[in-house]
Amino acid sequence: MYLLHLTLTRFKNYEEADFNFNEKINCLVGDNGAGKTNVLDAIYYLSFTKSYFNSIDSQNIMHEQDFFAVHGYYKNQESSEDKVSCIQKRNRKKQFRLNKKDYERLSDHIGKIPLVMISPYDRDLINEGSDVRRKYIDGVISQFDKFYLTDLLDYNRALQQRNVLLKQFAEQHYFDELSLAVWDEKLLKPGKDIFKKRKQFLEEFNPLFDRYYRYLSRGTEQVEIIYNSQLEQENFEELLKNSVRHDRMLRYTGSGIHKDDLILQMNGYPVKKFGSQGQQKSFVIAIKLAQFEYMRLKKGFKPILLFDDIFDKLDEKRVAQIVELVSQENFGQVFITDTQPTRINSIFEKIKIDHKIFFVENGTGKELS
Repeated sequence: MYLLHLTLTRFKNYEEADFNFNEKINCLVGDNGAGKTNVLDAIYYLSFTKSYFNSIDSQNIMHEQDFFAVHGYYKNQESSEDKVSCIQKRNRKKQFRLNKKDYERLSDHIGKIPLVMISPYDRDLINEGSDVRRKYIDGVISQFDKFYLTDLLDYNRALQQRNVLLKQFAEQHYFDELSLAVWDEKLLKPGKDIFKKRKQFLEEFNPLFDRYYRYLSRGTEQVEIIYNSQLEQENFEELLKNSVRHDRMLRYTGSGIHKDDLILQMNGYPVKKFGSQGQQKSFVIAIKLAQFEYMRLKKGFKPILLFDDIFDKLDEKRVAQIVELVSQENFGQVFITDTQPTRINSIFEKIKIDHKIFFVENGTGKELS
């Protein structure tokens, strides 16, 4: 699957813009703030129904305008064309369409156009809290497992209601064990299934991740992502039962799969503390490339790959190595942003592969010959 054509209307800093893309590699070059990353974010929107960078849809509308529209025309794996549209009007519900048909639930679109984004913000996987890492693993699994996304939504709804009840108990100075048990029951099945699928995913994912890290680093460091869950030590029923007293003091649910974390290690040590900037950059890129490979194997076709600011913390030699890798047959359509056209040109002078380069300036994009 690949993106043939993209149309932007009043999206971020784009009044009107059209791009006709190459099915293999597309490079967006221009100064910082010109709008290169905004193009990638529009492509991301069409896969995930939301922005990679800003969760408030109305803030992606161009200043002093009433709406934005993003339209993508794709060649799918059956070699026919699909049109995907996202339209957001101020103070209105977001419209998301596939071939002119509106979705009743946005979650029904997730996984139809698999995509992997690699961004400087990915260092948050290493440096930020456990919620960022949970969000990452949930996003990956949801792209190929619809039941996982349903379980996640069910679990979060039940968790929210259980927390409301715990807060009411504290504020009104009473406790109803049976009422709490109702929400415990609603947490159990989706929680157990999510735990099982996260664990299975990492068992399959780690060998791919280690392989890509070794390729990128040309080193001997062994990397691993370890799944850290309370459900490893205790079954979920007992965990909820034994934590009731503590939950009542906290006024929220302190135990469950919403407390899971991923421990990121290099040679048995936390990469956050012991990895250099270059090692950390290679670490997160290897995670995303392994994600690409995992999804390709699961889906049976190649996801779209977005590289934002590819030279961030990497030298030109390492970037050329990555470009050469993604130009291989295993990879499909790739988008790359960079600030220096000459740097990108020098790479493609050495690596002969079909590509297009677009110069982006002030919310406009022009294809360079």
